[in-house]
Amino acid sequence: MYDLNFREENRISGEEDSSVSELVCKTLFAWEEAVSPHLAAERESGGVVGDSKVIETLGKCLRDGLESEIERGKREILCIVETAGGVASPGPSGSLQCDLYRPFRLPGILVGDGRLGGISGTISAYESLKLRGYDVVAVVFEDHGLVNEVPLMSYLRNRVPVLVLPPLPQDSSNDLMEWFDESHNVFDSLKNIMLLAYSERIQRLCDMPKRAGELFWWPFTQHKLVPEEAVTVIDSRCGENFSVYQDQKNKFIGQQFDACASWWTQGPDATLQIELARDMGYTAARFGHVMFPENVYEPALECAELLLQGVGKGWASRAYFSDNGSTAIEIALKMAFRKFSFDHDVLVDFLGKDTTEKCVELKVLALKGSYHGDTLGAMEAQAPSPYTGFLQQPWYSGRGLFLDPPTVFMYNSKWILSLPELLYSEIVEHKDITFCSRDEIFYEERDSSELASIYSSYISQNLLQNPGLKVSGCIGALIIEPVVHAAGGMHMVDPLFQRILVKECQNHKIPVIFDEVFTGFWRLGVETTADLLGCVPDIACYGKLLTGGVIPLAATLATNAVFDSFVGDSKLKALLHGHSYSAHALGCAAAAKSIKWFKDPQTNHNIIPERRILRELWDLDLIQQISSHRTVQRVVALGTLCAIELQAAGCNAGYGSLYAASLLKKLREDGVYMRPLGNVIYLMCGPCSSPEVCSQLLLKLYQRLEEFDKVEEKLKSC
Repeated sequence: MYDLNFREENRISGEEDSSVSELVCKTLFAWEEAVSPHLAAERESGGVVGDSKVIETLGKCLRDGLESEIERGKREILCIVETAGGVASPGPSGSLQCDLYRPFRLPGILVGDGRLGGISGTISAYESLKLRGYDVVAVVFEDHGLVNEVPLMSYLRNRVPVLVLPPLPQDSSNDLMEWFDESHNVFDSLKNIMLLAYSERIQRLCDMPKRAGELFWWPFTQHKLVPEEAVTVIDSRCGENFSVYQDQKNKFIGQQFDACASWWTQGPDATLQIELARDMGYTAARFGHVMFPENVYEPALECAELLLQGVGKGWASRAYFSDNGSTAIEIALKMAFRKFSFDHDVLVDFLGKDTTEKCVELKVLALKGSYHGDTLGAMEAQAPSPYTGFLQQPWYSGRGLFLDPPTVFMYNSKWILSLPELLYSEIVEHKDITFCSRDEIFYEERDSSELASIYSSYISQNLLQNPGLKVSGCIGALIIEPVVHAAGGMHMVDPLFQRILVKECQNHKIPVIFDEVFTGFWRLGVETTADLLGCVPDIACYGKLLTGGVIPLAATLATNAVFDSFVGDSKLKALLHGHSYSAHALGCAAAAKSIKWFKDPQTNHNIIPERRILRELWDLDLIQQISSHRTVQRVVALGTLCAIELQAAGCNAGYGSLYAASLLKKLREDGVYMRPLGNVIYLMCGPCSSPEVCSQLLLKLYQRLEEFDKVEEKLKSC
């Protein structure tokens, strides 16, 4: 009886106005045996029925039913989806019903229990739904004379109506007509509650763009370029998809894949999203918030241990918590400068003097195109860019030596090395600047190449120009975004160059900072990019994917030697930096869950255990096809990232460009939510995303590139 698709139609004549009401009942899945659906499906269908099959079938049923009724002139249509069993009963695959139907996030009518013990059961079911983000619009149950509605209404604090139906007749031969007459007012009330909840929800969604435009100050957004109709109204999120309200002729909520990974933070699939909600709910109820200095509590301790055993394994011994990536960088700079001062005897003369006195001007060594955050100190550690100009940061001076790095990318199906202008004059063999595969770029055998010698010489010459300690402007730290410069345009830096840079600095006792806020925790296919570079830092910063992206938290890891440079008899020698929410329990609990989830092959099927990497998520043939498209200048595909720079010149190129706007608008119509970096666009998925989903994204992108190309050609011909 699998996929029985039983359909029954009843037409019931109206009363005085002779209008016709039509009841259409569809049973999408049914089995013979009266047992839980997962058992029935296994016994009778030769295996479980997957969640995707149920969701796909139900979605099609809802869409087809709506379209056919609209075609027939029906405008007021009420649809009810009845689940099989209770809120937490297993569905056909074994998934709980409340998890199975979560992608639709339909308003819920909770059928409670009016019997002895029913108060507890009803409240538990209600909590299960709320934990998963459902809106419960009403609770209804049969009266058993125990007045269960009174404590339920007290618990719900009148937020949700509680309706009581009269007792059902015990006589099985009773046709229930009298009962329906007696229940008429209750059912009318329930219908009105449902319709009111729907109309209020739609009204809120309709009003949100206008209200947002009047109240919000969006980051990285020119408000003059965002008309009201361009505001995306997000009703909810399930796994990797936004539920987006479409205010068109037939108002509806559709799905869009979040290809920005909500600004580079997201990783959870729908299952992990629920796990995180449950763990964070427990943690909030247990701890609320507790201050961190000189205290210990389980979430913070577990998180620190996981960090040091994971991304910090083999080099880090201490974890310092903060609230976001930019402040993690600020902390890292303080650590690095102290370590440099300690190693170079700067502190010998300084200790015992006025601690407010300035001793030595310390600067950083960094790479052009890198970006380390928006706070003032972090911005000083990056080269001039649109983010640091006078319009954005009048105090900016750029306290560093900024090297122009070589980059690698795919163009016309080949991986190519692009050298900065200062290295053009060097003689480089052809085999050193083209690669047959992306993996070749990371081979440590490249360390013995002629190119490695050129890099080493270039870096050494710059370090030799480093002024002595008695002169203003001494380089006290190296800070890099390993492998990929994210906000700088998704450029992939030659890992050979960064590896040599790290080793040269460590040879000169210059502390090395890895800014892994973007690149860490599987964003580039490995837990830490130290595995890609083949070297380790002295200090590293993590954020974004650290918590699965559901709540802000950052961590700065350091070696024992760095920590020791702050140890002394005076509190004034300690690291005097912190936040009220340092190591907050909610963030640490989310981080602990996410760290374990992403690296476990049982929960993340993309993990290749023996190699500690993600399997390839982006189809190589499609990537090569896109890289060969005439609208594309370069492609970088690594881990969960696929970035494409569009061919553009003049005002169409650069961060301020609007060149990609029309392309991304079309992709949003295709159910792919993207946001550009000027003429650079990117697809970003999570560590648990399936390669099949990634291939669908690439196909949609390629098809739209074809259309984009035709439009551009027409414009040129005009």
